[in-house]
Amino acid sequence: MKNIDWNEKGDGVIIIDQSLLPGEEKYIELTEPEEMYRAIKELQVRGAPAIGIFAAYALTALMRQELKPKAIRSCCGASGTSDEGFIQKLRTYGDLLRSSRPTAVNLGWAVDRVVHAARVEMFRARKEQPDRLNVNAGARRLAEAVKKEAEAIYHEDVEMCKSISRYGMEEMKRIAGEKGMEKMGILTHCNAGPLATSEYGTALGPLILASEEGTLDFRVFADETRPLLQGARLTAYELQKAGIDVTLICDNMASIVMKNGWVHACFTGCDRVAANGDTANKIGTSAVAILAKHYGIPFYILGPSSSIDRNCPTGSDIPIEERDPDEIREKFYEKPMAPEGVKCYNPAFDVTDHELITAIITEKGIIRPPFDKNL
Repeated sequence: MKNIDWNEKGDGVIIIDQSLLPGEEKYIELTEPEEMYRAIKELQVRGAPAIGIFAAYALTALMRQELKPKAIRSCCGASGTSDEGFIQKLRTYGDLLRSSRPTAVNLGWAVDRVVHAARVEMFRARKEQPDRLNVNAGARRLAEAVKKEAEAIYHEDVEMCKSISRYGMEEMKRIAGEKGMEKMGILTHCNAGPLATSEYGTALGPLILASEEGTLDFRVFADETRPLLQGARLTAYELQKAGIDVTLICDNMASIVMKNGWVHACFTGCDRVAANGDTANKIGTSAVAILAKHYGIPFYILGPSSSIDRNCPTGSDIPIEERDPDEIREKFYEKPMAPEGVKCYNPAFDVTDHELITAIITEKGIIRPPFDKNL
């Protein structure tokens, strides 16, 4: 399924509402900036690459709305040229979307790319036609530049996911070959499949590709991923639809599954990788990495190079989003499962120390320690 697309007019974005899965597969159309902000904030669209793609598509749709005559008059006044008014409007929308979730670097990265593309087009047009006065023509050129950049971000992610999947699958084959195993076990945490990206996914990509090619016999243990249950609702859903042997476990069962010898590698996605290799991912990822280290199981991070933040020195510099305590107290329950008024700590992410990571797999290859040099 394509989880993000434009509507027929191109002035709205259509997404599959991931907050309703797996019980209901529902597509929703978003046209207002506040709706788009909430879609990210409330996890209707989620996964670092998917959030970046969504932001680019959303900005494209909002800029297309600015082509309407009333919108053009409102943003193009005496204080600046039409191009400057559109760029400022684009930045305003971009800042709104960027503020929805602070941890994943792809969101801000995509917003910056779209704004930069519009600015490049603005300066190119001025150089070609320094005295042009056609406001509507200028707006259309900027809007088209934004759309082309959004399409480029999407198609790049498709190719990156395919490449990540290929590298990850080859690593699975290498491990299976070295250990001479007939059936390999992979443990995942959270969701990093097609729903979280464009196609195939990152952490789930090698599994889906290996299943398609039929070159490796394996099974998957999917952590449920409390408190929002992305592993139960999304990973199990995607792998089951792909015909992959998947077993759902509670987060606190990972240790016994590893101790039983059923896990031979751990694959997780990432929301941001610091320059030294420290990696932010869904809360509970670092616990999986610590357990894997104890049991001698390789632990892999899979994600596009756009998730690597070279301006972020270490994991301590990654902002960690804190979410509504009610997600712990009562979400998914018919009635609250904790005492009324009890304090809750609900960070959405944690940081896995680079020393716990066997390798980081990107579209450019398999990166091994020392990460501060090899990244």
